[in-house]
Amino acid sequence: MSRLTAKIRCNYYPLPLREAERIRNLVRFPAEPFSALDPCVGEGIAFAAITRDSSARRYGIELDAYRAEQAAPMLTKIIQGNCLETHCPVESFALIFENPPYDWALSANTRERLEAVFLNHTFRWLIPGGVLLLVIPAERAAECAQVLASHFKRCRIFRLGDPESVRYRQVLIAGVRRTRREREQLRDREISEGRLLFTTLGREYERLAELPDFCEDPYAVPPTGPATLTFKGLPLDELEDLIQTSLASRQAARILAPQPTVIGGRPLTPLHAGQVGLVACSGLINGIFGSGEERHIAAWKSKKVTTKFTEEEADGTTIIRERERFVHELSIVFATGETGTLE
Repeated sequence: MSRLTAKIRCNYYPLPLREAERIRNLVRFPAEPFSALDPCVGEGIAFAAITRDSSARRYGIELDAYRAEQAAPMLTKIIQGNCLETHCPVESFALIFENPPYDWALSANTRERLEAVFLNHTFRWLIPGGVLLLVIPAERAAECAQVLASHFKRCRIFRLGDPESVRYRQVLIAGVRRTRREREQLRDREISEGRLLFTTLGREYERLAELPDFCEDPYAVPPTGPATLTFKGLPLDELEDLIQTSLASRQAARILAPQPTVIGGRPLTPLHAGQVGLVACSGLINGIFGSGEERHIAAWKSKKVTTKFTEEEADGTTIIRERERFVHELSIVFATGETGTLE
């Protein structure tokens, strides 16, 4: 998927299913129920694979209405809206799997990476001892370095090997959230070393171990109670549907989206060539004409043509000049499939 396509699809970079299955082998789930979150759940396929064969209560947040609808059957609860406008009590989840948008965000007069913005917004929702599974491009770990070094222990980094993941140089950063006491006992040197590890990750990408199919020392996910997610933003999809029926929208539509003028009938006197050209190029005589094999669609338009020619001065200097003019162009598509263009 190209970057432009991903932007059109709300920066949607779905994790390949094979990588999700490998991530599943990094964690060990408790027999008791626990709450897990994917704040960018997409269609829910990767999240379901990572939490399969478990007693997880699956919570998801998804901006796109269609993908939220696709994910809903696999989840305990889904919020259709912006993750950054969703609130949750701190220390509610035992597991957070996060594959955030890969892009820049404007904040006041500065630009921030969305990977860091999403992590800063959600990591406090993890309970102490809860497990974070973060998938981001290797170069973007630098923006997340402070949070990861200060609030997480047992951090392990793996390079994802699927061709689509290699294309975006994706890595998995797994870690366990520290308790408040553990954070207070951290030394400045330890935090600096952790920051350096994540800051240089982009340069070390090729040397990273690939995410394995089996893990001898998996992360143990602790049990937790149910979680509460509250969306504080505007229900944009509902508002968009309601706008079409509002009186203000109908009044504005007359000016912003006027209906095309339909002109019928014959002129009182025959049109001369200049008038025919103007009427044709304004689109007023576009349409379907003829019958049988001669039936065709005709569309007129004006286009600008630039003609280049050279002139030689008395001193031998050659000057290239350009002359612009407008020509009328008629495009025709016949019922037989033939096409033609007349100028």
